[in-house]
Amino acid sequence: MPASDIPPPEVPFATALPAGRGWLLRLVIAFAFAQGAVSMARPAVSYRALSMGADERAIGVITAVYALLPLFAAVPLGRRTDQGRCAPLLVAGVVLISAGCALSGTAGSLAALGAWSGLMGLGHLCFVIGAQSIVARRSAPAEQDRNFGHFTIGASLGQLAGPVAAGLLVSGQGDDMARTSALALLASAVAAAVAFTSLWRIESRTSHSRAGARSTAAERPAKVPVRRILRTRGVPAGIFISLAVLSATDILTAYLPVIGEQRGIAPATIGLLLSLRAAATIACRLVMPPMLRLLGRTVLLTVTCALGGVLCAGIALPVPVWGLALMLGALGFCLGVGQPLSMTTVVRAAPDEARSTALALRLTGNRLGQVAAPASAGLVAGVAGTAAPFVMLGALLLAAAGLGLRRPDGGTPGRGRSPLDGNRLPNRFSARRT
Repeated sequence: MPASDIPPPEVPFATALPAGRGWLLRLVIAFAFAQGAVSMARPAVSYRALSMGADERAIGVITAVYALLPLFAAVPLGRRTDQGRCAPLLVAGVVLISAGCALSGTAGSLAALGAWSGLMGLGHLCFVIGAQSIVARRSAPAEQDRNFGHFTIGASLGQLAGPVAAGLLVSGQGDDMARTSALALLASAVAAAVAFTSLWRIESRTSHSRAGARSTAAERPAKVPVRRILRTRGVPAGIFISLAVLSATDILTAYLPVIGEQRGIAPATIGLLLSLRAAATIACRLVMPPMLRLLGRTVLLTVTCALGGVLCAGIALPVPVWGLALMLGALGFCLGVGQPLSMTTVVRAAPDEARSTALALRLTGNRLGQVAAPASAGLVAGVAGTAAPFVMLGALLLAAAGLGLRRPDGGTPGRGRSPLDGNRLPNRFSARRT
């Protein structure tokens, strides 16, 4: 039986949405505003910390705190989403992001700034787990690459607009920078609140209640152990690739302002450079389907991670602004591949009843990278200078490329198939047919 004829598996407490893809468009819009607020706030937090006298190590610690709370909360939130609705997490995420941004703008110490940055990170985690789970539940296997790619366009749009807005609002030195960075953080709180306007009818409460009423505790599937999920072929590879790509994006956002300060590049120019990176990522995701048909998932992931590693290390070189712009544009294009394809890899490999938990484990890996990478970057920067973290990121991306080339099933590219390949049925379908 061809793959297109196999119906998607039933998911416990399936999300009932309106016909068509209007739900996906609204989700993309909401994600764009939520991510835009975070992308605007994070460089503003770095500038506000600099105005308080923070050095490179303190910037690294504050950047790591953003991911600390999510590191512990991801799996419990994924478990809850596997057995319930997704929409409440979207609402909670927007509230926490908006509160974290606003409170960061009023923080009077580096410790408070780090704490409110952590609250912002927790809100972002809530939103992303809920949103990714909705996409996974509503997408047939043949639609997963496309829908996850379109979903992540929302993140790229936010990453495009957010740094530009932060760069335009943040200016001056000392007390003036403290005032303008606070203004940027308060503006990001307003931007996050706008996401509420696109959250209507994302998930049908009535249909979910009927589904829950029909299901007894005995009929609900048992929780899949985390160890079993992590040992599933394809899941570790998807987690590590996502970790490497997100760490690169995260440290670019946090440390490019520091590079700009040292090289005399204005905040507005740094904002434009970060937005150029995001625009290239959007372009990549728009042309991803033909690239997948031409190269396949394994080759595409390997090549883009390897090239991204070289470009990331190249940022450490004292190149002019135009050269930095060219490198960031190419790097943004390469980084656009890893996130949506790692989502598809994890969703296809995970058991049906643990998709949200598997996605949460992927996000846990992301947050682990966001804790370890900035902290390591802060230590490296303190010893070898602020350009050194980009060399470290280059090595991390090259390691991800090696993992993609090695393949999770132990084979070599061109022989057999794995969850990294396109047009492959998940293992659970094959098992059911045999």
